[in-house]
Amino acid sequence: MDPPTHQSPAHAWAAPDGIASLDSSQTLEVEEKKKGISNTFGAYQTYYETGLLAHESPSNISWIGSIQAFLLLFVGGLITGPIYDAGYLRGLVITGSALGVTGMMMTSICKEYWQVVLAQGVLVGCGSGCLMMPSVAVMPQYFTKRRAFATGIGAAGSSLGGVIYPIVFHQLQPRIGFGWATRVIAFIMLATLMIPILVMRVRVFPSTRRPLFDKNILRSIPYDLFSLGEFFGFMGMYIPFYYVTSYSIEHNIANENISFYLLTFLNVGSIFGRIVPNFFADITGPLNITFPFILLCSVIAFSWTSVHSLGQMVLFCLFYGCFSGTFVSITGPALATLSNDMSLVGTHMGMSFTFGALGLLVGNPVAGVLLKKGWIAPATFCGAANILAALCILGARVKKAGWTLKVKV
Repeated sequence: MDPPTHQSPAHAWAAPDGIASLDSSQTLEVEEKKKGISNTFGAYQTYYETGLLAHESPSNISWIGSIQAFLLLFVGGLITGPIYDAGYLRGLVITGSALGVTGMMMTSICKEYWQVVLAQGVLVGCGSGCLMMPSVAVMPQYFTKRRAFATGIGAAGSSLGGVIYPIVFHQLQPRIGFGWATRVIAFIMLATLMIPILVMRVRVFPSTRRPLFDKNILRSIPYDLFSLGEFFGFMGMYIPFYYVTSYSIEHNIANENISFYLLTFLNVGSIFGRIVPNFFADITGPLNITFPFILLCSVIAFSWTSVHSLGQMVLFCLFYGCFSGTFVSITGPALATLSNDMSLVGTHMGMSFTFGALGLLVGNPVAGVLLKKGWIAPATFCGAANILAALCILGARVKKAGWTLKVKV
């Protein structure tokens, strides 16, 4: 039987708070697995550099996480949208869960670099991509007000996963080995993903299936500038997530055990950055929030190499995590304000996310290459990429609403 392509009569009402809260919790679960695993790769990066893949350069190792993150946005933003629109929500969640769990299980038995690329990079990346559209598309159907705030709460799930999974891996890996530590993470993913598989549902099906590409939106200068900003932003955004632990160890800021938890502080900061600014975005407009936070992100990035104590390092991680988390979580609502056809918002988001995916693909490996020249080079690259993103987003905001500060946009 073909899936329904219209609003179900049984759900043709405004969602009660209980239903909305239930679906919010399932979105949080999916987000935790979807991007939480990507936010965890910094833990694996450090382990691979000193253990399983010690013969590979940091740049080569970072390609694993970059491929995973690229497929998250590319598959999730461009490919799975029409599948979701066709009514296959549960199919996407089941497929994404199966690919993600299988990828982590296969990672646990990998011995060679190419095997890790295929398992943790490609399989987990494709699985995360399948989970992306359900996590971002279902939530707005249950909220007519405070949608950006609700989206931020859902997006915080990925940071929550980024807090939990690295700690699990770090605590278990010395005791039971790399293989079983990774399998435990896979089992946690499997157990928690069963809940949205059983409960998560679409409240309203689209009346028409959206296209993959809309050439008309490319004539919109604000949209083009914002998409270019996504490219630069995601190019630099995750560099500290991959390398901050190595920086701390190399500069004797803390021992390996304590340095590992810096990734946790980055993700803790990101939780606040994904929730609190999104609350104000419903009042001021998402574009007005995006620019100052990505600008602050660049300022923090430029200060990276001036950090020489553990206290400074913790503050760096908390602030950078907060400001970068805002950029990641608010891009969807911001793109919705730039769309010239609300029936094609999903298409426009998917196209723009492709720019971000390309930035994610190249940013961290480039930083790994620059690392050969010392830490100033990747830190400067990170800050410069964020500055370019801020300028592009400012340009998009000005072209959309001018220089007037009081305009909600």
